Amino acid sequence: MEPVRTCIGCRSRAPRSSLLRVVARESELVVDETATLPGRGAWLHPTAACFQDAQRRHAFGRALRVTRSLDAKQLENRLNWLMDN
Repeated sequence: MEPVRTCIGCRSRAPRSSLLRVVARESELVVDETATLPGRGAWLHPTAACFQDAQRRHAFGRALRVTRSLDAKQLENRLNWLMDN
């Protein structure tokens, strides 16, 4: 049975393979392709809607337990690339 995680955008549960793991590196959100980067991770559906919901609700900071502002530009570019392909 595949592990189940909760998307921080829409708050629905989904298999781990259908979500992206995101970690905080320095002050930037980074996609963890292999789900092996150290540190706390947050899971997100690879859709613009879930990303926007997570941004609006300030879910990244809470899920990753960071108080500083996080730059989501790399993550946003990655999601745009995934949706285009």
